[in-house]
Formats: sequence, structure tokens, C-alpha cells
Amino acid sequence: MGQAGNVNYATADMVPETVPVFPLEGALLLPGGQMPLNIFEPRYLAMIDDVMAGTRVIGMIQPRLDGGRDPDGNSELSAIGCLGRITSLTETGDGRYLVTLQGICRFRVVDERRTSKPYRICDVAAFAADLDLTAGADEVNREGLLRSFRDYLDANQLEADWESVTRASNETLVNALSMMSPYGPAEKQALLEAPDLRTRAETLIAITEIALARGSGEDGGGILQ
Repeated sequence: MGQAGNVNYATADMVPETVPVFPLEGALLLPGGQMPLNIFEPRYLAMIDDVMAGTRVIGMIQPRLDGGRDPDGNSELSAIGCLGRITSLTETGDGRYLVTLQGICRFRVVDERRTSKPYRICDVAAFAADLDLTAGADEVNREGLLRSFRDYLDANQLEADWESVTRASNETLVNALSMMSPYGPAEKQALLEAPDLRTRAETLIAITEIALARGSGEDGGGILQ
């Protein structure tokens, strides 16, 4: 069962089938993860106002990696994104919203609607299997994941709260490390599209090993491009 804030999404029919989408390059939201957003563009302020009066759910998605555009000049969307529920919202006093999204499940874009809204709206198909956040967690190569994370930190002279890291569950560890990883849009999309936690962990280990082998330093962007 996926939980986001006060709502338990026990089955796929509890997940909205039509959602506003927020295209953002390099952004990665995963089921159970939390993403802070600084909302300031008028169209997205309007989007937040609208969803707060309803489901509080939006879709985070990257523009298509090849840079394609539709006939209206909008960026084409990647096929897969992640639904998130707004679990906190703060008004800044200068016209912005500071929002926290909690990931519910991934989705596939079925179609984009033509509407009069200033933001984009898509019909989506939820990945129902994502609602079980622990699925595949027992198959994660935890030792290999922690080793690659430590190697990355050492190579870049960074530190982490290892007590918290070692206490984290496998699903929290895999998704949190994937979301905070400093890699580029292609790597983020590969992590998002990994079919399960085991594969996502293996993908993150492989990406990190490539970055270390290339001596990429702190910016590992564009490894898969």
C-alpha cells in the first residue's frame, strides 16, 4: 500500500487517471520519495491552486531526452513519470509556493489533453505494482549499493550521515540515493524506468561505477548520453 501524507493508495483505482503535469528536466521523483519544489511561474501557481482544491496530485515528468517539440512548440514529454501528492505547502509572501511532493507511483502517459488551462494535463496509466513500496526490496544488493555510494563520497571528498544510511530500509535507501544522485537527465530517466527496486539499485551502481571510472568528479551528468 502506498501512502502519501494522509492518503493511503491501496489500489490503482484510487490514483487519478487525469493529472496536471510538471515537466522538469533532471528531476526525479520516485514512489515514497519526497521532493521539494519552489513554484514561481504563474502557470504552475495556477496548477497548484487547482490541485489543492481537488486530489492534490500532480505528475512529475521530464521533457523527452531528444529535445523534440510538438506542433505548438511545447517540449514533448517522456513516456514515464511519477505521480506525487502535495503534502505541504508554504506561501513565501513574495508570490511563491514552497511545496513538498511525496511520490505515489509511476505512470505512463496515455494522452495529452487540449484544454484552456495554462498548464499541461495528461491522461495517465498508473503502475499499480509501485503501490507496494517494498516489492523486490529483499533482492536489492544492499552491500554493493553502499559500497558504490561510499566510493563516490570518498572520490569527491564528501561525507554522509552513515548512521542514518545504515538504518534505512532497502526501499528507502535505493530510492533516496537515486533521487539525490547528481547525474544527468538520461541517468535519472533510466533510474525512474527501472522495473523494480533490485534493477534500480543495479542501475545506480552501474552509473556510479562509470562516473568513478571516468573520474567525473562531482558532476556525473550525461554518462548515458
